[in-house]
Amino acid sequence: MATNLAKNPSGTLPQAFREWAELKGAYRFLDQPKVTYEQIQTPHWERSRAECCQPGEYLVVENTTGLDFTGHPAAPDLGVIGDGRGRGFHVHSSSLALRVEGWTAEQRPEVTVVGLVGQQCSCPRPPLKGEKRSQRPYRRRQSERWAIELLTMDKPPAACRWIYIADRESDIYEPIQQLKRQEWDFIIRSCQDRRLGGKRRHLREAIAKAPIQGGINVELRARPGRAARTAIVEVRSQTMSLAGPWRPGGRQPDFTVNVIDVSEVNASADVAEPLHWILLTSLPCCTWIELQQVVGRYASRWLVEEYHKAVKSGTTVEESQLERGYRLETLIAILAIVAVRLLNTKLLARAKPDEPVKASEFGPEALAILKANYGEPNGGWTNASLFVAIARLGGFLARRHDGMPGWQTIWRGRHRLMTMCQGLDILNQAAKRCG
Repeated sequence: MATNLAKNPSGTLPQAFREWAELKGAYRFLDQPKVTYEQIQTPHWERSRAECCQPGEYLVVENTTGLDFTGHPAAPDLGVIGDGRGRGFHVHSSSLALRVEGWTAEQRPEVTVVGLVGQQCSCPRPPLKGEKRSQRPYRRRQSERWAIELLTMDKPPAACRWIYIADRESDIYEPIQQLKRQEWDFIIRSCQDRRLGGKRRHLREAIAKAPIQGGINVELRARPGRAARTAIVEVRSQTMSLAGPWRPGGRQPDFTVNVIDVSEVNASADVAEPLHWILLTSLPCCTWIELQQVVGRYASRWLVEEYHKAVKSGTTVEESQLERGYRLETLIAILAIVAVRLLNTKLLARAKPDEPVKASEFGPEALAILKANYGEPNGGWTNASLFVAIARLGGFLARRHDGMPGWQTIWRGRHRLMTMCQGLDILNQAAKRCG
């Protein structure tokens, strides 16, 4: 099913499964309420976790997104998302694993996608009218949600470094303590102005007075209403002991982290919000290169948001017209893994642009079609040239000043290429039948 859905990015099952028997089989599979999200994705998680045990450095990035099916009134059993008026699902990509392949001269990591080592899909509902708090079903605390996948991955093996990276939602005492116990490294953006251990001072006041270690450029991606830009920042760092919070049973022990302040300087007047990160990390911060690499690793966190774009704009899952929530949830579980392949195609073009593409793996017919349209590149097909050729089929102009193509362009180009391959296969079969 995933193979067919990857070849036909239409958002509808009838276009992905042209044969009636295949389409009927897909509908039967989706119409199984007992099939869970975890059952579908667990084999993928296990393979990704096994790959993360190979020697090297791995970034495990977390974030949450919402899949919006508000304009899909036929499905009655959807959750409440956004401001309470939207209907759909929360997808918590709790562990998107990235492998560090190398470093640029600016100490930014070049990464490729390993896969998901865990993901949760929930269908949140608001309290019913007149429902008492004691009558509501148990809901996981934020600290449980952010730490749940870490509990199952144990400690990193020798010659492996696992680095957990998360935004402000994960600035919670329990995940940090769990990471320390399991000997993970971490980079978490600070949300709370924690009190220093044994002192009345607080974290933000103390780090603002720390000496400046140097300045670097941080590339910021485009967001709705905000253009992509490069921020010039100053970096401060200091090791601090932070006070443990109160929990039922008493005050928790203090904990020590390295704190890095990344503050934008000389921001232009049209910048609505200058960049300011306060990062809590277990990684060493003794040298300037180590500080640059911590900032570079955290800047790679946006790739989990790029992954969510691949799920939404790439696989067009929100266009599905399935009529029950559990059917949509099963489809999301499949397409979430398809999106991993999409994202890795894009990252391979960056991290390993000159690596040759094997015709047997990509498909000799597909390469022949691309060659007929654009000619074969000098030196043969590589990750970078193949990626650009697919995007050109989707309308990408590939001019020198153009950036990387967007997900809709990539998906549209891949769809056209797969359609051409199907047509070529039909013609070849017809030629064989004619003798």
